[in-house]
Amino acid sequence: MVEAWYMDESQEDQRAPHRLQPNRAVSLEQLRRLGVTYRRLDADNYETDPCLKEIRKAENYSWMDIITIHRDKLPSYEEKIKTFYEEHLHLDDEIRYILDGSGYFDVRDKDDKWIRISMEKGDMITLPAGIYHRFTLDENNYVKAMRLFVGEPVWTPYNRPADDLPARKQYMKFLAEEAQ
Repeated sequence: MVEAWYMDESQEDQRAPHRLQPNRAVSLEQLRRLGVTYRRLDADNYETDPCLKEIRKAENYSWMDIITIHRDKLPSYEEKIKTFYEEHLHLDDEIRYILDGSGYFDVRDKDDKWIRISMEKGDMITLPAGIYHRFTLDENNYVKAMRLFVGEPVWTPYNRPADDLPARKQYMKFLAEEAQ
C-alpha cells in the first residue's frame, strides 16, 4: 500500500525519506483532493492483467512504454536523475505504474508544501496536468516503471514557474473547487 507524508526542508540526499519529525502522514483522501489518484495492481502479471487492460480502455491510455531507471540501464543516467528531480509540471496527466523497484514522487499541496509519495512494485499513480511535482529514486537506486499516455506521448516538462500555462490555471481552479 502506498505511503505518503509531508517532507522536511533538508537539502541532503534526495533519495532519503525526508520525513518531518514527528511524521505527518498524508492519506489517500488528501492525495485525491489534490487530484492525485492511486491504484494497486498485480505487477507480476502486468502483461496479461485484465485490471490493467480495463484501466487502459476506460482511461484511453493508448500508448505505453517501460523505463528502467538504474545507473547500468538508463543512458545519460546522472543527467536524467537531475531532470526528473527538478520541480515541473506537464500539460497532460502523468501516469506511472511501478513494475519493480521503488522511488518517490513529490507533489505540492494547496499550501505549496512538499508531500512525498513512496512508490513500490504494484503501485500506479496518476498526477493531474498542472500539478508541480518531481521524481527521484529512493536509496535502492532502481525502478522499472510503465509510462502510460492518452495518444502520442509528450515528454515536455515545464519547470517552475509555469503558472501562466492553461494546464496550471485549470489545476488551480480544480484546487479551489475542492476546497469548497
